[in-house]
Amino acid sequence: MTSSLTRLLDFDDQFRRDSQQSQAFLHRRDRRFAQQQQEQKRPLTVPAWLAELHALNDQRQSKGPDPRLRRWRQARWIFAVLGAVLGAVFMAGLLVYDGSRQINVTLLLVLMGLQLALALLTSLQAGLGWQPWGGLLGRTGEEGDPLQALRPALSARIAHTGGLMFAISGLLTLLIMVLVQDLAFGWSTTLQASADSYYRLVSLVALPWQALWPDAVPSAELVAASQYYRLNETPVSDPALLGTWWPFVLMAWLTYVLFPRLLLLLLAALQVRGRAGSALRNHPGYQPLFYRFDTPWVETRGEEEVAREPAPAQVNVSPLPASGTLIHWAGAGQTSDELIQRLSHDAAPLQLRAGGNSSLQDDAATLQQAGERRQPVMLVARGWEPPTGELSDFLFDAREQWPAGTLIALVPLADEQGGELADETLLAQWQRFIERQKDANLLLCAATHP
Repeated sequence: MTSSLTRLLDFDDQFRRDSQQSQAFLHRRDRRFAQQQQEQKRPLTVPAWLAELHALNDQRQSKGPDPRLRRWRQARWIFAVLGAVLGAVFMAGLLVYDGSRQINVTLLLVLMGLQLALALLTSLQAGLGWQPWGGLLGRTGEEGDPLQALRPALSARIAHTGGLMFAISGLLTLLIMVLVQDLAFGWSTTLQASADSYYRLVSLVALPWQALWPDAVPSAELVAASQYYRLNETPVSDPALLGTWWPFVLMAWLTYVLFPRLLLLLLAALQVRGRAGSALRNHPGYQPLFYRFDTPWVETRGEEEVAREPAPAQVNVSPLPASGTLIHWAGAGQTSDELIQRLSHDAAPLQLRAGGNSSLQDDAATLQQAGERRQPVMLVARGWEPPTGELSDFLFDAREQWPAGTLIALVPLADEQGGELADETLLAQWQRFIERQKDANLLLCAATHP
């Protein structure tokens, strides 16, 4: 499998491990890595980040193939072997010649057309996201499976691998049969077809290689001489002439069976790589990771360490993300123009309201409008009031409805004028509320940009 798949799975594994860590730990770790990369003038990429974490955790890259890819790799090998065997048997069965009848070129052309149609249908279903035979590979994927969106493309890649091996083994069998046997080709059909019309048909089929190999284009004399009827036992005047069909059969097999399979297999590989990259960029942990890369971690602490029972939690305040979407919880700070200017650099940010006197329908409309923006959301609340269960329910609904990985900046205020909350006890209260949500994309932020 390609490295793009391995990278996607490694990233998903690391994301699941990171979900057990605190936001403070993740932000410090990833920000430190970003600074090191910038100092050393190295690109800030996901593979470099994963390699750094593997080195820190002493994880070996040579631990073997990912178990989640083993089934796909095994299926690809099985299809390749089956394709090779069936291709040889298929071609040998078509070219069996005992001298009593000619090998029907019409039948060969029809079967080649079916192979081409099957190859195109396989690529079409992958492009449309279908997986008609997906049940052969087991379950369709569990919730949160990073390979779920790639299954049609992976299935198409397996099918094209089998089809390519079918075409190669069929081609080799054809060459061997031409070498060891004196094959006699002809053409016949139940339809009323003259030699002239059949000649025009084979000339049209041979257009792709007409200039490259003129001898592989049947002549009108060959077409007229090789027509046969099942009940006609009249011997052919020139039997050696019937064997000259083989270059045409060879080039037709290459052009309409082997080359399309090879091209579509390459396209399927590119499709797998592209969809793996898209799945990585749409992963819930991708946007928060680069947010941690780009923003410094700010710790808000009192000037004096005072012993208390219980000891207050260490408060970690994140910088505000760049956004033009604001939600005023219970109308907090909604009348302060100065606060709006400090929160957002947009000239006219979208200001929404939720909680307080707002109805459930109003909250639902707010969630829909904010989610359609597809950007971080700043949720402003009264910092001197304790967070409520209603706010927790609103955050839960937001996670359910908004795109995965949406950053939510929770901004508690010191007063109605939008002052920045500096009371460490109150900040610790909001910090504990955020930790109880168990959402790595929910940040505690100050009411000002750095």
